[in-house]
Amino acid sequence: MVDREQYVRYQQDRTVLAAIGAHLDPQISRISVRLPRSVAEPAVAAWDREEPDGTGEESREEYDLRDDAAELALIGLAITSRGVWDGEGVVVDLDVVQIAAALRAAR
Repeated sequence: MVDREQYVRYQQDRTVLAAIGAHLDPQISRISVRLPRSVAEPAVAAWDREEPDGTGEESREEYDLRDDAAELALIGLAITSRGVWDGEGVVVDLDVVQIAAALRAAR
């Protein structure tokens, strides 16, 4: 359990982290990456998939899982709209937020 002092300190840390993000955002937008077909095609399928409206009540774990699925779908959108297929893969410019989400999921 986080005590009140830690909570306030963590809020201040988040404020500083957000300030760093505000400075980085205009400097870094997209990075060109190459993805193998084995992961690019499922990402495109995630974008093309129809999901039911409304989520209802969900646990933190369910929310995080759904958020990761949404990030995958956004990568699929990027591949669909600006990806260049080349043999067994695709080259696509991904937003750094999407790259960060993929890296977090890999941990």
